[in-house]
Amino acid sequence: MQRRSVDVNGITLSYLEAGEGPAILLCHGFPETSQSWRKQIPVLAAAGYRAIAPDLRGYGESSCPEASDVYTMFHIVGDLIGLMDALSIERTVIVGNDWGASVAWQMALMRPDRIRGVAAFGVPMMARAPMPPTKLFPRTKEAMFYILYFQEPGLAEREVERDMPTTLRRIYHAASGEAGPRQPGDDTPNPFGMVVPERGILRDLPEPVSLPAWLSSADFNAFAAAFARSGFRGGLNYYRNLDRNWELQASLEGMHVEVPALFAIGSRDVGLTIPGMDHIIAGMSKLAPHLRRCVTIDDAGHWIQQERADEVNALILSFMPTLDDSTPARP
Repeated sequence: MQRRSVDVNGITLSYLEAGEGPAILLCHGFPETSQSWRKQIPVLAAAGYRAIAPDLRGYGESSCPEASDVYTMFHIVGDLIGLMDALSIERTVIVGNDWGASVAWQMALMRPDRIRGVAAFGVPMMARAPMPPTKLFPRTKEAMFYILYFQEPGLAEREVERDMPTTLRRIYHAASGEAGPRQPGDDTPNPFGMVVPERGILRDLPEPVSLPAWLSSADFNAFAAAFARSGFRGGLNYYRNLDRNWELQASLEGMHVEVPALFAIGSRDVGLTIPGMDHIIAGMSKLAPHLRRCVTIDDAGHWIQQERADEVNALILSFMPTLDDSTPARP
């Protein structure tokens, strides 16, 4: 893998790249970086594909603009189009996990002329909400949904940036398959559930005795160093633009993802604790009518491409040859 960078849309995007052939664009989630695709890039390159994983704006070695309103989905998709143009890529398959999955779905919706297929992990394609998203998330006198906790600039930063390694250790463990099974309403520690503001998101997450089996010390240190550089504000600003995304995406109302699609989720993904998520996944083909497969990986958690690299690699590699003009040029 080679680390490179390009200037697009007034910012610098850093990315990892390996291989030659049909392009595959890999988009990470929160709190991750391009490093989260370290187990996919060499495998895809060896199979004859050009694998490219950017640090999305606000993360890692990419630019982290201060203004919170420049992190809409339109900005992120625009960055990826700019990256493709800079690398002379006409069309790509886009793959994403967590926020990267949302980006992948929206890029396929907005720019099907540049997308040959979409593979999304953890976050299904969802219809535009009937009202601004922050009006829908639960809130009680004592607690609020974590996305609401993330809305006030500076509040979450003061907590999660106090000790970067501890933050990452607790979140990575608590959202992984190693934390245990997930069911709606269960009490398994969940970093992406309800938060008591006075306690914060981390206090009720256990401190793991060791790193998860899928995360080496060297890879964990790379994540910690990346967030020491960027901080968390860029990643949190994605959440702070959910209502603005809702407003801007009115022009896309009624559109469907018209490219071939693949979806996978771990059976222990924290997203499955959200009421109604099973129905959203079951009805996804109405919004993505060319959905080829919908796969559940047993005992995998939210960081599916890191936790179950072999299964994820096999899914991507089996999906690619089903697409038009996707046969790789073998070395």
